[in-house]
Amino acid sequence: MHDIPASESLFIIWSSPDPEVADNLVFMYGHNSMKRDWWGRVRLIVWGPSAKLAATDEHIRKRLAEMEDDGVEIWACRACADNYGVTEELEKAGLNVFHVGQATTEMLKAGWKNLTF
Repeated sequence: MHDIPASESLFIIWSSPDPEVADNLVFMYGHNSMKRDWWGRVRLIVWGPSAKLAATDEHIRKRLAEMEDDGVEIWACRACADNYGVTEELEKAGLNVFHVGQATTEMLKAGWKNLTF
């Protein structure tokens, strides 16, 4: 997977706490991007208010698990998770929770494509 060029790599910053935005935009595009080979690598970053939604909404956690099963990498911002008091819940849900700022900067500098919702 690491041989995939940055030009074929997409990361999506999901910050919206709105479940409609998650289901009918973020997850729809992110999941289909991987399943339909629109991108060689797709990474979803749970950042800001979306962390609370991901930790507390069972339907959202199920959708995240489905995406991960199909190859979407899912990260969650540790600072945000800590601020919302949901770090433990996100880790139990299997999300990779860490400080994502530097990694995001590296992806941008490397030429990854990105979307923010």
